[in-house]
Amino acid sequence: MLFDDLSDPHRQPVRPWLHLQDDEIAPSVVEAERPNLVVWSSIWVKRPDALIRFDLVAVKGGTGLTWSLRVDDPPPDERFTKHMCQRIGELVNANLRYTYGH
Repeated sequence: MLFDDLSDPHRQPVRPWLHLQDDEIAPSVVEAERPNLVVWSSIWVKRPDALIRFDLVAVKGGTGLTWSLRVDDPPPDERFTKHMCQRIGELVNANLRYTYGH
């Protein structure tokens, strides 16, 4: 289910979680390998070069998730880098997680 939600964030309208801010756009899936990998295009208008990689692994009773952020040169300043990481955390580690009841 996590792979499906990351591959299509709007697949279940009864439990929306990808709540974007005014300076963000919906991501496209640029790479996916079921069930272990989803890569999104950037959600940031200011940094269209950014890629968000989600690695999924089966763990006892569920799915483990790690994500990484890749940007081209020049790197964003420290403040914007922190903002980008916080937004990924908010969208995935909070919003999406809460739709599962955790």
